[in-house]
Amino acid sequence: MAEIIGGHIVAKYLQEIENVGAVFSLSGGHIDRIYDGIREYGGIRLIDVRHEQAAAMMAHAWSVYTGQPGVCMVTAGPGFTNSLTGLVNARQENAPLVMISGVAPLQDREKGALQEMGQADMIKSTVKWHAVCRDIRRIPEYLSAAFGQATSGRPGPVYLEIPPDVLNIPVDEQEVVWPRKGSVPAKPGPDPARIQPAAAMINEAARPFLIAGSGACFSNCDRQLQHFLETTGVPFMLLGAGRGILADEHPLSIWDGGLMAAVTAFSQADVVIALGVRFNYLMQYGSLFPQAKLLRVDIDPAELDRNRAADIGIFADLGLTLSALNQAVDKRDHRAWRDQLSAAYLPLIQGEIDARDQPSNPIHPIRLVGQVREVVGDDAVYVVDGGDTSYYGATGLRATAKAGVLPTAGGQFGCLGTGFPFALAAKAAMPHKTVVLINGDGSFGFNAMEFDTAIRHNLPFVCVVNNDCAWGMIRHGQRLGYGGDDKIFGTELGRRPYEKMVEGLGGYGELVEKDEDIVPAVKRALASGKPACINVLTDRDAVSLMTHMFMDGLKVD
Repeated sequence: MAEIIGGHIVAKYLQEIENVGAVFSLSGGHIDRIYDGIREYGGIRLIDVRHEQAAAMMAHAWSVYTGQPGVCMVTAGPGFTNSLTGLVNARQENAPLVMISGVAPLQDREKGALQEMGQADMIKSTVKWHAVCRDIRRIPEYLSAAFGQATSGRPGPVYLEIPPDVLNIPVDEQEVVWPRKGSVPAKPGPDPARIQPAAAMINEAARPFLIAGSGACFSNCDRQLQHFLETTGVPFMLLGAGRGILADEHPLSIWDGGLMAAVTAFSQADVVIALGVRFNYLMQYGSLFPQAKLLRVDIDPAELDRNRAADIGIFADLGLTLSALNQAVDKRDHRAWRDQLSAAYLPLIQGEIDARDQPSNPIHPIRLVGQVREVVGDDAVYVVDGGDTSYYGATGLRATAKAGVLPTAGGQFGCLGTGFPFALAAKAAMPHKTVVLINGDGSFGFNAMEFDTAIRHNLPFVCVVNNDCAWGMIRHGQRLGYGGDDKIFGTELGRRPYEKMVEGLGGYGELVEKDEDIVPAVKRALASGKPACINVLTDRDAVSLMTHMFMDGLKVD
Protein backbone atom coordinates (compact mmCIF):
# COMPACT_ATOMS: atom_id res chain seq x y z
CA MET A 1 0.00 0.00 0.00
CA ALA A 2 1.50 3.37 -1.11
CA GLU A 3 0.55 6.23 1.16
CA ILE A 4 0.54 9.91 0.34
CA ILE A 5 0.20 12.89 2.69
CA GLY A 6 -2.49 15.52 2.11
CA GLY A 7 -0.06 18.36 1.49
CA HIS A 8 1.75 16.23 -1.09
CA ILE A 9 -1.55 15.58 -2.86
CA VAL A 10 -1.91 19.35 -3.31
CA ALA A 11 1.59 19.69 -4.74
CA LYS A 12 1.21 16.67 -7.00
CA TYR A 13 -2.10 17.94 -8.37
CA LEU A 14 -0.71 21.41 -9.08
CA GLN A 15 2.28 19.99 -10.89
CA GLU A 16 0.90 16.98 -12.75
CA ILE A 17 -2.69 18.01 -13.49
CA GLU A 18 -2.56 21.80 -13.85
CA ASN A 19 1.11 22.16 -14.86
CA VAL A 20 1.49 25.12 -12.53
CA GLY A 21 4.79 26.90 -13.14
CA ALA A 22 5.00 29.01 -9.99
CA VAL A 23 3.30 29.39 -6.61
CA PHE A 24 3.51 32.69 -4.72
CA SER A 25 3.40 32.35 -0.98
CA LEU A 26 4.62 33.21 2.50
CA SER A 27 5.37 30.30 4.80
CA GLY A 28 3.35 29.26 7.83
CA GLY A 29 2.79 26.16 9.90
CA HIS A 30 -0.72 25.59 8.62
CA ILE A 31 0.50 25.12 5.02
CA ASP A 32 3.95 23.69 5.64
CA ARG A 33 2.98 20.22 4.37
CA ILE A 34 2.23 21.71 0.95
CA TYR A 35 5.69 23.30 0.95
CA ASP A 36 7.11 19.87 1.74
CA GLY A 37 5.20 18.43 -1.22
CA ILE A 38 6.48 21.14 -3.58
CA ARG A 39 10.02 20.38 -2.40
CA GLU A 40 9.43 16.65 -2.83
CA TYR A 41 8.15 16.81 -6.42
CA GLY A 42 10.43 19.63 -7.52
CA GLY A 43 8.54 20.82 -10.61
CA ILE A 44 7.04 24.03 -9.26
CA ARG A 45 8.90 27.25 -8.55
CA LEU A 46 8.01 28.49 -5.08
CA ILE A 47 8.48 32.27 -4.84
CA ASP A 48 8.19 33.21 -1.18
CA VAL A 49 7.40 36.86 -0.53
CA ARG A 50 7.63 39.25 2.41
CA HIS A 51 3.90 40.00 2.73
CA GLU A 52 0.86 37.94 1.72
CA GLN A 53 -0.63 40.91 -0.10
CA ALA A 54 2.22 40.62 -2.58
CA ALA A 55 1.60 36.88 -3.03
CA ALA A 56 -1.98 37.50 -4.14
CA MET A 57 -0.93 40.37 -6.41
CA MET A 58 1.82 38.30 -8.00
CA ALA A 59 -0.63 35.48 -8.71
CA HIS A 60 -2.93 38.07 -10.33
CA ALA A 61 -0.07 39.34 -12.47
CA TRP A 62 0.98 35.81 -13.43
CA SER A 63 -2.48 35.27 -14.94
CA VAL A 64 -2.08 38.44 -17.02
CA TYR A 65 1.41 37.69 -18.31
CA THR A 66 1.04 33.94 -18.91
CA GLY A 67 -2.64 33.50 -19.70
CA GLN A 68 -2.79 30.77 -17.01
CA PRO A 69 -4.47 31.11 -13.62
CA GLY A 70 -2.08 32.33 -10.95
CA VAL A 71 -1.71 30.38 -7.71
CA CYS A 72 -0.97 31.82 -4.29
CA MET A 73 -0.86 30.16 -0.92
CA VAL A 74 -1.22 31.74 2.53
CA THR A 75 -1.30 30.55 6.09
CA ALA A 76 -4.16 30.97 8.55
CA GLY A 77 -5.39 34.09 10.34
CA PRO A 78 -3.22 37.13 9.61
CA GLY A 79 -1.71 35.41 6.60
CA PHE A 80 -5.21 35.09 5.21
CA THR A 81 -6.31 38.63 6.12
CA ASN A 82 -3.11 40.14 4.70
CA SER A 83 -4.03 38.74 1.31
CA LEU A 84 -7.49 40.31 1.06
CA THR A 85 -6.48 43.52 -0.74
CA GLY A 86 -4.83 41.50 -3.50
CA LEU A 87 -7.87 39.25 -3.80
CA VAL A 88 -10.31 42.17 -4.06
CA ASN A 89 -8.14 43.82 -6.68
CA ALA A 90 -8.07 40.59 -8.70
CA ARG A 91 -11.85 40.36 -8.46
CA GLN A 92 -12.26 43.91 -9.70
CA GLU A 93 -9.92 43.18 -12.62
CA ASN A 94 -11.47 39.77 -13.43
CA ALA A 95 -8.19 37.92 -13.04
CA PRO A 96 -8.24 34.10 -12.73
CA LEU A 97 -6.46 33.34 -9.47
CA VAL A 98 -6.52 30.31 -7.16
CA MET A 99 -5.78 30.97 -3.50
CA ILE A 100 -5.08 28.02 -1.22
CA SER A 101 -5.27 28.93 2.44
CA GLY A 102 -4.46 27.24 5.69
CA VAL A 103 -6.87 27.49 8.60
CA ALA A 104 -7.07 26.38 12.23
CA PRO A 105 -7.40 22.57 12.62
CA LEU A 106 -10.86 21.06 12.39
CA GLN A 107 -10.34 19.21 15.66
CA ASP A 108 -9.69 22.49 17.48
CA ARG A 109 -12.57 24.51 16.09
CA GLU A 110 -14.16 26.92 18.58
CA LYS A 111 -11.60 26.05 21.25
CA GLY A 112 -9.48 29.18 20.77
CA ALA A 113 -6.94 27.62 18.43
CA LEU A 114 -3.99 29.62 17.14
CA GLN A 115 -5.10 32.06 14.41
CA GLU A 116 -8.64 30.72 14.48
CA MET A 117 -11.26 32.82 12.68
CA GLY A 118 -14.16 32.39 10.27
CA GLN A 119 -12.16 32.76 7.09
CA ALA A 120 -14.64 31.13 4.73
CA ASP A 121 -17.42 33.42 5.96
CA MET A 122 -15.26 36.52 5.55
CA ILE A 123 -14.15 35.66 2.01
CA LYS A 124 -17.62 35.19 0.50
CA SER A 125 -18.04 38.70 -0.87
CA THR A 126 -14.45 38.90 -2.11
CA VAL A 127 -14.07 35.96 -4.47
CA LYS A 128 -15.98 34.33 -7.29
CA TRP A 129 -16.16 30.92 -5.54
CA HIS A 130 -15.01 29.50 -2.23
CA ALA A 131 -14.95 26.10 -0.55
CA VAL A 132 -13.51 24.18 2.40
CA CYS A 133 -12.02 20.71 1.85
CA ARG A 134 -12.46 18.49 4.92
CA ASP A 135 -11.62 15.12 3.33
CA ILE A 136 -8.10 14.23 2.21
CA ARG A 137 -9.45 11.94 -0.51
CA ARG A 138 -11.29 14.84 -2.15
CA ILE A 139 -8.40 17.32 -2.35
CA PRO A 140 -7.94 16.82 -6.13
CA GLU A 141 -11.69 17.15 -6.68
CA TYR A 142 -11.77 20.50 -4.87
CA LEU A 143 -8.67 21.76 -6.65
CA SER A 144 -10.16 20.83 -10.01
CA ALA A 145 -13.32 22.73 -9.13
CA ALA A 146 -11.26 25.75 -8.05
CA PHE A 147 -9.35 25.98 -11.33
CA GLY A 148 -12.53 25.47 -13.33
CA GLN A 149 -14.36 28.20 -11.44
CA ALA A 150 -11.44 30.65 -11.77
CA THR A 151 -11.30 30.35 -15.55
CA SER A 152 -14.91 29.80 -16.64
CA GLY A 153 -17.24 32.61 -17.70
CA ARG A 154 -16.00 35.94 -16.39
CA PRO A 155 -12.65 34.97 -14.83
CA GLY A 156 -11.95 35.77 -11.21
CA PRO A 157 -10.20 34.76 -7.99
CA VAL A 158 -11.33 31.69 -6.05
CA TYR A 159 -10.54 30.49 -2.55
CA LEU A 160 -9.93 26.97 -1.26
CA GLU A 161 -9.37 26.35 2.44
CA ILE A 162 -7.67 23.14 3.60
CA PRO A 163 -7.17 22.53 7.36
CA PRO A 164 -3.80 21.19 8.57
CA ASP A 165 -5.38 18.05 9.96
CA VAL A 166 -6.33 17.25 6.36
CA LEU A 167 -2.94 18.26 4.96
CA ASN A 168 -0.87 16.38 7.54
CA ILE A 169 -2.46 12.92 7.47
CA PRO A 170 -1.57 10.03 5.13
CA VAL A 171 -3.98 8.07 2.96
CA ASP A 172 -3.69 5.13 0.60
CA GLU A 173 -3.11 6.80 -2.76
CA GLN A 174 -5.50 4.35 -4.39
CA GLU A 175 -8.31 5.94 -2.37
CA VAL A 176 -7.63 9.34 -3.95
CA VAL A 177 -9.50 10.16 -7.15
CA TRP A 178 -7.13 11.94 -9.53
CA PRO A 179 -9.07 13.84 -12.17
CA ARG A 180 -7.61 14.40 -15.56
CA LYS A 181 -6.81 17.91 -16.64
CA GLY A 182 -10.13 19.71 -16.37
CA SER A 183 -12.01 20.01 -19.63
CA VAL A 184 -12.03 23.56 -20.95
CA PRO A 185 -15.44 25.12 -20.29
CA ALA A 186 -17.30 26.01 -23.45
CA LYS A 187 -17.24 29.72 -24.16
CA PRO A 188 -20.59 31.35 -24.89
CA GLY A 189 -21.00 32.26 -28.54
CA PRO A 190 -22.97 35.25 -29.82
CA ASP A 191 -26.64 35.13 -30.72
CA PRO A 192 -26.56 34.87 -34.55
CA ALA A 193 -29.58 37.17 -34.75
CA ARG A 194 -27.48 40.03 -33.36
CA ILE A 195 -24.48 39.69 -35.65
CA GLN A 196 -26.03 41.15 -38.81
CA PRO A 197 -27.53 44.21 -37.05
CA ALA A 198 -24.19 44.78 -35.30
CA ALA A 199 -22.29 44.49 -38.58
CA ALA A 200 -24.75 46.88 -40.24
CA MET A 201 -24.18 49.44 -37.47
CA ILE A 202 -20.42 49.19 -38.00
CA ASN A 203 -20.64 49.26 -41.80
CA GLU A 204 -22.84 52.35 -41.80
CA ALA A 205 -20.81 54.33 -39.24
CA ALA A 206 -19.02 57.44 -40.45
CA ARG A 207 -17.04 58.00 -37.23
CA PRO A 208 -16.71 54.68 -35.36
CA PHE A 209 -14.47 54.23 -32.33
CA LEU A 210 -13.51 50.97 -30.60
CA ILE A 211 -12.41 50.59 -27.01
CA ALA A 212 -11.46 47.26 -25.45
CA GLY A 213 -10.37 46.35 -21.95
CA SER A 214 -8.95 43.45 -19.99
CA GLY A 215 -11.68 41.18 -21.32
CA ALA A 216 -9.75 41.19 -24.58
CA CYS A 217 -6.69 39.89 -22.72
CA PHE A 218 -8.41 36.96 -21.05
CA SER A 219 -10.44 36.06 -24.14
CA ASN A 220 -7.20 35.50 -26.11
CA CYS A 221 -8.78 37.13 -29.13
CA ASP A 222 -5.60 38.76 -30.49
CA ARG A 223 -5.88 37.43 -34.03
CA GLN A 224 -9.62 38.08 -34.35
CA LEU A 225 -9.32 41.62 -33.01
CA GLN A 226 -6.50 42.49 -35.39
CA HIS A 227 -8.47 41.14 -38.36
CA PHE A 228 -11.55 43.10 -37.30
CA LEU A 229 -9.74 46.42 -36.87
CA GLU A 230 -7.70 46.17 -40.03
CA THR A 231 -10.78 45.23 -42.04
CA THR A 232 -13.11 47.89 -40.67
CA GLY A 233 -10.46 50.59 -40.29
CA VAL A 234 -11.92 51.66 -36.94
CA PRO A 235 -9.70 53.89 -34.74
CA PHE A 236 -9.17 52.24 -31.37
CA MET A 237 -7.77 52.38 -27.87
CA LEU A 238 -6.94 49.27 -25.83
CA LEU A 239 -6.90 49.51 -22.04
CA GLY A 240 -5.65 47.57 -19.03
CA ALA A 241 -4.28 44.11 -19.64
CA GLY A 242 -5.67 44.27 -23.19
CA ARG A 243 -3.34 47.09 -24.11
CA GLY A 244 -0.69 46.00 -26.59
CA ILE A 245 -2.72 43.24 -28.29
CA LEU A 246 -2.18 45.56 -31.22
CA ALA A 247 0.78 47.86 -30.74
CA ASP A 248 0.10 51.38 -29.48
CA GLU A 249 1.97 52.63 -32.55
CA HIS A 250 -0.50 50.93 -34.92
CA PRO A 251 -1.79 53.49 -37.45
CA LEU A 252 -5.35 53.13 -36.12
CA SER A 253 -4.41 53.42 -32.43
CA ILE A 254 -4.97 56.78 -30.76
CA TRP A 255 -2.60 56.22 -27.84
CA ASP A 256 -0.43 59.06 -29.19
CA GLY A 257 -2.96 61.36 -27.58
CA GLY A 258 -3.46 59.49 -24.33
CA LEU A 259 -6.48 60.31 -22.20
CA MET A 260 -7.47 63.36 -24.26
CA ALA A 261 -7.54 61.24 -27.40
CA ALA A 262 -10.12 58.93 -25.83
CA VAL A 263 -12.24 61.84 -24.58
CA THR A 264 -12.10 63.42 -28.04
CA ALA A 265 -12.99 60.20 -29.83
CA PHE A 266 -15.93 59.56 -27.53
CA SER A 267 -17.28 63.08 -27.99
CA GLN A 268 -17.16 62.93 -31.81
CA ALA A 269 -17.96 59.28 -32.60
CA ASP A 270 -21.28 58.23 -34.06
CA VAL A 271 -20.78 54.57 -33.09
CA VAL A 272 -18.85 53.27 -30.06
CA ILE A 273 -17.82 49.59 -30.01
CA ALA A 274 -17.03 48.51 -26.43
CA LEU A 275 -15.42 45.10 -25.94
CA GLY A 276 -14.86 43.58 -22.51
CA VAL A 277 -14.63 46.95 -20.77
CA ARG A 278 -16.61 48.31 -17.83
CA PHE A 279 -18.22 51.72 -17.93
CA ASN A 280 -16.87 52.65 -14.50
CA TYR A 281 -15.53 55.94 -13.13
CA LEU A 282 -12.63 55.89 -15.61
CA MET A 283 -15.18 55.82 -18.41
CA GLN A 284 -17.35 58.49 -16.78
CA TYR A 285 -19.99 55.75 -16.40
CA GLY A 286 -20.69 55.82 -20.14
CA SER A 287 -21.70 59.49 -20.20
CA LEU A 288 -18.97 60.64 -22.59
CA PHE A 289 -20.84 59.88 -25.82
CA PRO A 290 -24.55 60.75 -25.60
CA GLN A 291 -24.62 61.36 -29.36
CA ALA A 292 -23.31 57.91 -30.33
CA LYS A 293 -24.88 54.51 -30.77
CA LEU A 294 -23.36 51.77 -28.62
CA LEU A 295 -22.43 48.20 -29.57
CA ARG A 296 -21.32 46.36 -26.46
CA VAL A 297 -19.90 42.84 -26.10
CA ASP A 298 -19.21 41.22 -22.74
CA ILE A 299 -19.03 37.73 -21.27
CA ASP A 300 -21.09 38.99 -18.31
CA PRO A 301 -24.66 39.86 -19.38
CA ALA A 302 -25.02 42.16 -16.36
CA GLU A 303 -22.50 44.54 -17.94
CA LEU A 304 -24.34 45.07 -21.24
CA ASP A 305 -26.61 47.83 -19.97
CA ARG A 306 -24.76 48.90 -16.83
CA ASN A 307 -24.65 52.71 -16.56
CA ARG A 308 -25.36 53.12 -20.28
CA ALA A 309 -27.89 51.07 -22.24
CA ALA A 310 -26.48 49.38 -25.33
CA ASP A 311 -28.20 49.84 -28.68
CA ILE A 312 -26.96 46.34 -29.45
CA GLY A 313 -25.68 44.18 -26.60
CA ILE A 314 -24.04 40.84 -27.22
CA PHE A 315 -23.50 38.42 -24.34
CA ALA A 316 -20.65 36.25 -25.57
CA ASP A 317 -16.94 35.58 -25.65
CA LEU A 318 -15.09 38.34 -27.47
CA GLY A 319 -13.10 36.02 -29.73
CA LEU A 320 -16.18 34.13 -30.90
CA THR A 321 -18.08 37.38 -31.44
CA LEU A 322 -15.27 38.96 -33.44
CA SER A 323 -14.94 35.81 -35.55
CA ALA A 324 -18.63 36.08 -36.42
CA LEU A 325 -18.45 39.82 -37.10
CA ASN A 326 -15.40 39.34 -39.31
CA GLN A 327 -17.59 37.37 -41.69
CA ALA A 328 -20.13 40.21 -41.92
CA VAL A 329 -18.30 43.55 -41.79
CA ASP A 330 -17.24 45.52 -44.86
CA LYS A 331 -13.74 46.63 -45.74
CA ARG A 332 -13.61 50.32 -44.82
CA ASP A 333 -11.07 53.13 -44.80
CA HIS A 334 -11.45 55.59 -41.93
CA ARG A 335 -8.11 57.34 -42.30
CA ALA A 336 -9.77 60.73 -42.79
CA TRP A 337 -11.68 60.25 -39.52
CA ARG A 338 -8.48 59.13 -37.79
CA ASP A 339 -6.69 62.26 -39.06
CA GLN A 340 -9.59 64.42 -37.90
CA LEU A 341 -9.22 63.00 -34.41
CA SER A 342 -5.48 63.66 -34.31
CA ALA A 343 -6.01 67.25 -35.42
CA ALA A 344 -8.46 67.70 -32.57
CA TYR A 345 -6.59 66.11 -29.66
CA LEU A 346 -2.89 66.70 -30.33
CA PRO A 347 -3.11 70.48 -29.72
CA LEU A 348 -4.74 69.73 -26.35
CA ILE A 349 -1.64 67.87 -25.14
CA GLN A 350 1.00 70.08 -26.74
CA GLY A 351 2.12 71.19 -23.30
CA GLU A 352 2.79 67.58 -22.30
CA ILE A 353 4.61 66.91 -25.56
CA ASP A 354 6.84 69.94 -24.95
CA ALA A 355 7.49 68.90 -21.33
CA ARG A 356 8.45 65.40 -22.50
CA ASP A 357 10.84 66.60 -25.18
CA GLN A 358 12.60 69.45 -23.32
CA PRO A 359 15.06 69.18 -20.41
CA SER A 360 13.65 70.63 -17.22
CA ASN A 361 14.77 71.69 -13.78
CA PRO A 362 13.14 70.39 -11.65
CA ILE A 363 12.50 67.26 -13.68
CA HIS A 364 8.94 67.02 -15.01
CA PRO A 365 7.44 63.53 -14.48
CA ILE A 366 6.43 63.22 -18.15
CA ARG A 367 10.03 64.07 -19.07
CA LEU A 368 11.25 61.33 -16.74
CA VAL A 369 8.97 58.79 -18.40
CA GLY A 370 10.09 59.90 -21.85
CA GLN A 371 13.75 59.55 -20.93
CA VAL A 372 13.21 56.06 -19.52
CA ARG A 373 11.48 55.05 -22.73
CA GLU A 374 14.37 56.49 -24.76
CA VAL A 375 16.81 54.20 -22.95
CA VAL A 376 14.74 51.05 -22.59
CA GLY A 377 12.69 51.19 -25.79
CA ASP A 378 9.29 49.69 -26.43
CA ASP A 379 10.28 46.01 -26.46
CA ALA A 380 9.96 45.78 -22.69
CA VAL A 381 7.37 45.18 -20.02
CA TYR A 382 6.40 48.39 -18.24
CA VAL A 383 4.53 48.39 -14.95
CA VAL A 384 3.29 51.71 -13.55
CA ASP A 385 2.13 52.30 -9.98
CA GLY A 386 0.95 55.49 -8.32
CA GLY A 387 -1.55 58.32 -8.65
CA ASP A 388 -0.26 61.00 -11.02
CA THR A 389 2.53 58.54 -11.88
CA SER A 390 -0.02 56.18 -13.42
CA TYR A 391 -1.20 58.93 -15.74
CA TYR A 392 2.29 59.94 -16.84
CA GLY A 393 3.36 56.34 -17.36
CA ALA A 394 0.21 55.35 -19.24
CA THR A 395 0.43 58.29 -21.64
CA GLY A 396 4.21 58.45 -22.03
CA LEU A 397 4.98 54.78 -22.69
CA ARG A 398 4.08 52.52 -25.62
CA ALA A 399 3.07 48.86 -25.58
CA THR A 400 4.09 46.43 -28.30
CA ALA A 401 2.76 43.24 -26.66
CA LYS A 402 -0.22 42.29 -24.51
CA ALA A 403 -0.08 44.09 -21.15
CA GLY A 404 3.16 45.71 -22.30
CA VAL A 405 2.23 48.90 -20.44
CA LEU A 406 0.15 48.21 -17.36
CA PRO A 407 -0.81 50.99 -14.92
CA THR A 408 -1.60 48.60 -12.09
CA ALA A 409 -3.11 51.26 -9.82
CA GLY A 410 -5.28 52.62 -12.62
CA GLY A 411 -7.99 49.97 -12.50
CA GLN A 412 -11.37 49.99 -10.83
CA PHE A 413 -9.96 49.36 -7.35
CA GLY A 414 -7.29 52.06 -7.69
CA CYS A 415 -4.97 49.78 -5.75
CA LEU A 416 -1.60 51.31 -4.92
CA GLY A 417 1.25 48.98 -4.05
CA THR A 418 0.64 46.63 -6.96
CA GLY A 419 3.75 47.72 -8.86
CA PHE A 420 6.39 45.60 -7.15
CA PRO A 421 4.39 42.35 -7.22
CA PHE A 422 3.43 42.83 -10.85
CA ALA A 423 7.00 43.63 -11.89
CA LEU A 424 8.37 40.56 -10.11
CA ALA A 425 5.71 38.30 -11.57
CA ALA A 426 6.36 39.70 -15.04
CA LYS A 427 10.06 38.88 -14.70
CA ALA A 428 9.30 35.39 -13.36
CA ALA A 429 6.91 34.74 -16.25
CA MET A 430 9.14 36.28 -18.93
CA PRO A 431 12.76 36.11 -17.77
CA HIS A 432 13.99 37.11 -21.24
CA LYS A 433 12.17 40.45 -21.07
CA THR A 434 13.42 43.73 -19.63
CA VAL A 435 10.99 44.76 -16.88
CA VAL A 436 10.74 48.36 -15.74
CA LEU A 437 8.56 49.64 -12.92
CA ILE A 438 7.79 53.35 -12.76
CA ASN A 439 6.63 53.97 -9.21
CA GLY A 440 5.42 56.93 -7.22
CA ASP A 441 7.27 57.46 -3.96
CA GLY A 442 4.05 56.95 -2.03
CA SER A 443 3.17 53.64 -3.65
CA PHE A 444 6.82 52.59 -3.26
CA GLY A 445 6.26 52.17 0.46
CA PHE A 446 3.52 49.55 0.30
CA ASN A 447 5.57 46.61 -0.93
CA ALA A 448 9.13 47.91 -1.06
CA MET A 449 10.44 44.92 0.89
CA GLU A 450 9.64 42.80 -2.14
CA PHE A 451 12.99 44.05 -3.40
CA ASP A 452 14.31 41.39 -1.02
CA THR A 453 12.13 38.82 -2.80
CA ALA A 454 13.52 39.93 -6.15
CA ILE A 455 17.10 39.61 -4.89
CA ARG A 456 16.59 36.20 -3.27
CA HIS A 457 14.88 34.78 -6.35
CA ASN A 458 17.11 36.46 -8.95
CA LEU A 459 14.39 38.57 -10.57
CA PRO A 460 16.27 41.62 -11.85
CA PHE A 461 14.15 44.61 -12.81
CA VAL A 462 14.53 48.38 -12.69
CA CYS A 463 12.32 50.52 -10.46
CA VAL A 464 12.33 54.22 -11.36
CA VAL A 465 10.83 56.29 -8.54
CA ASN A 466 8.94 59.42 -9.58
CA ASN A 467 9.72 61.12 -6.29
CA ASP A 468 7.84 64.34 -5.54
CA CYS A 469 8.28 63.71 -1.80
CA ALA A 470 4.52 63.53 -1.26
CA TRP A 471 1.28 61.73 -1.92
CA GLY A 472 1.25 63.92 -5.01
CA MET A 473 -2.23 63.42 -6.42
CA ILE A 474 -3.89 64.01 -3.03
CA ARG A 475 -1.58 66.92 -2.20
CA HIS A 476 -2.46 68.61 -5.49
CA GLY A 477 -6.12 67.91 -4.85
CA GLN A 478 -5.93 69.60 -1.45
CA ARG A 479 -4.35 72.67 -2.98
CA LEU A 480 -6.79 72.85 -5.90
CA GLY A 481 -9.89 71.93 -3.95
CA TYR A 482 -9.41 73.86 -0.73
CA GLY A 483 -7.40 76.86 -1.93
CA GLY A 484 -3.67 77.26 -1.38
CA ASP A 485 -0.60 75.67 0.16
CA ASP A 486 -1.85 76.28 3.69
CA LYS A 487 -4.51 73.63 3.06
CA ILE A 488 -1.97 70.87 2.45
CA PHE A 489 -2.16 68.42 5.35
CA GLY A 490 -1.10 64.81 5.91
CA THR A 491 0.24 64.34 2.39
CA GLU A 492 3.93 65.25 2.72
CA LEU A 493 6.44 62.40 2.71
CA GLY A 494 9.75 64.23 2.52
CA ARG A 495 12.97 63.31 0.79
CA ARG A 496 13.97 59.73 1.50
CA PRO A 497 16.97 57.73 0.20
CA TYR A 498 15.02 54.82 -1.30
CA GLU A 499 18.03 53.91 -3.41
CA LYS A 500 20.08 53.34 -0.25
CA MET A 501 17.46 50.94 1.08
CA VAL A 502 17.75 48.85 -2.07
CA GLU A 503 21.54 48.94 -1.91
CA GLY A 504 21.33 47.73 1.68
CA LEU A 505 19.29 44.73 0.57
CA GLY A 506 21.88 43.84 -2.08
CA GLY A 507 20.45 45.57 -5.15
CA TYR A 508 21.64 48.51 -7.23
CA GLY A 509 20.64 52.05 -6.23
CA GLU A 510 21.23 55.54 -7.55
CA LEU A 511 19.88 59.03 -6.82
CA VAL A 512 19.10 61.39 -9.71
CA GLU A 513 18.48 65.12 -9.25
CA LYS A 514 19.34 66.52 -12.70
CA ASP A 515 17.76 65.92 -16.10
CA GLU A 516 21.03 65.04 -17.79
CA ASP A 517 21.66 62.25 -15.28
CA ILE A 518 18.48 60.25 -15.99
CA VAL A 519 19.65 58.37 -19.07
CA PRO A 520 23.10 57.37 -17.71
CA ALA A 521 21.57 56.21 -14.43
CA VAL A 522 18.99 53.99 -16.15
CA LYS A 523 21.70 52.52 -18.36
CA ARG A 524 23.82 51.69 -15.32
CA ALA A 525 20.86 50.11 -13.57
CA LEU A 526 20.12 47.89 -16.56
CA ALA A 527 23.79 46.94 -16.85
CA SER A 528 24.02 46.00 -13.18
CA GLY A 529 21.95 42.84 -13.71
CA LYS A 530 20.46 43.36 -10.24
CA PRO A 531 17.10 44.49 -8.94
CA ALA A 532 17.67 48.24 -9.15
CA CYS A 533 16.19 51.48 -7.85
CA ILE A 534 16.71 54.84 -9.55
CA ASN A 535 15.34 57.46 -7.16
CA VAL A 536 14.52 60.55 -9.25
CA LEU A 537 13.53 63.83 -7.59
CA THR A 538 10.81 65.39 -9.73
CA ASP A 539 8.80 68.59 -9.93
CA ARG A 540 6.50 68.80 -6.90
CA ASP A 541 4.17 71.25 -8.65
CA ALA A 542 3.48 69.21 -11.80
CA VAL A 543 -0.21 68.29 -11.81
CA SER A 544 -1.52 65.62 -14.18
CA LEU A 545 -4.60 65.95 -16.32
CA MET A 546 -6.05 62.98 -14.40
CA THR A 547 -5.91 64.93 -11.13
CA HIS A 548 -7.76 67.84 -12.72
CA MET A 549 -10.42 65.46 -14.04
CA PHE A 550 -10.82 63.79 -10.64
CA MET A 551 -11.20 67.18 -8.99
CA ASP A 552 -13.87 68.17 -11.50
CA GLY A 553 -15.68 64.90 -10.87
CA LEU A 554 -15.67 65.45 -7.09
CA LYS A 555 -17.32 68.84 -7.27
CA VAL A 556 -20.79 68.90 -5.74
CA ASP A 557 -23.33 71.52 -6.81
